[in-house]
This record gives sequence, C-alpha cells and structure tokens, in this order.
Amino acid sequence: MKILKRILIAFISLIALIIALAYLMPNHYGLIRSIQIEASPEKIYPLIASPKEWKKWSVWNQRDPNMEILFSGPETGAGAGWDWKSKSEGNGGMKLTRVAANQVINYELHFEGMGKPSNGALTLEPEGTSTKVTWSMIGSSEGNFMMKLFAPFMDKMVGPDFEDGLKNLKAVAEKTATN
Repeated sequence: MKILKRILIAFISLIALIIALAYLMPNHYGLIRSIQIEASPEKIYPLIASPKEWKKWSVWNQRDPNMEILFSGPETGAGAGWDWKSKSEGNGGMKLTRVAANQVINYELHFEGMGKPSNGALTLEPEGTSTKVTWSMIGSSEGNFMMKLFAPFMDKMVGPDFEDGLKNLKAVAEKTATN
C-alpha cells in the first residue's frame, strides 16, 4: 500500500511540475526557413499568391490526398483563402492578409482547437538570377494550455514541413522557369 501511495504522489508531483513549467514558458513561438530558387520572383509569386497553387508544393496536401478543401475569396492575393478538413493533418484554414506582388505574401493560419491564429509570410528577395525565398511564422500560445506545451517544440515540429515545402516550391518554380 505504501508503494501505491508513493507512486500516486510521484505521479501527481510530475503533473504539477509539467503544469508549472508550462506556465513559465514564453507565450510566443516562431520559426523561419529559407531556400535559394533559380527562378525570378515573377515565376515564384503566382505559386504562393494563389491558394489553389499551394497544392502543387505544400507537404500538407501531399500527405493527405483526400483532404477536403474549400476555397474562398478571390483566386489570388489578399482575401484569398481556403479551409480544409483532414484526418491526418487536422482541420483548419488559411487566409492571405497582405500581398505585395513579386515580393511577399502574409497570411493568417488557424487550426481547430489550437487557440489564436498564427501569422506567416513568404518573402521573395531577388539575388542575381535567383530568388531567396523565406518562409516565416509567429504565433502565441497565450490562453491555450495545450499550445503552451507545444510552443517550445514548434520549430522542430513544423520546421521540417517548411523545409520540405520550400524544396517542393523550388522544384516546381525551377521547372516552370525553364518551360
């Protein structure tokens, strides 16, 4: 009986420690990845400014080919968006909030049950005959205990998806640039 009592006390102490650590963690998270693409910003921009084009390079769409997608707003640019339902990738949506042709798109991303939306950007910086593409995202875990537990790991969890997405974007853009 003493062993059971000690195990229970240890378990409760561990839970209390996890909760305390979560509340001490920062409320914000961010990640950033870049890639050099042998194509002009004019060739890359249409692939990021139109939600329908993301299917060509986004890893999330490729992981779940049965993802249900509902597009909204204009075809391209600010206000263009999409919502999705996916058994493996979760349910959520993204909306382009600000664009500067051939330079940057900003977006707002939300997932069901994950609290406040994240804000992201894809920026295009011409460098000679190529373009440096930078994908960044910031968010807040404030007010959502589960997100607070995940926030310190966002870079390791989502960063590889950004890297793979940028590699796919590079392949599509460079193929388009040569045609």
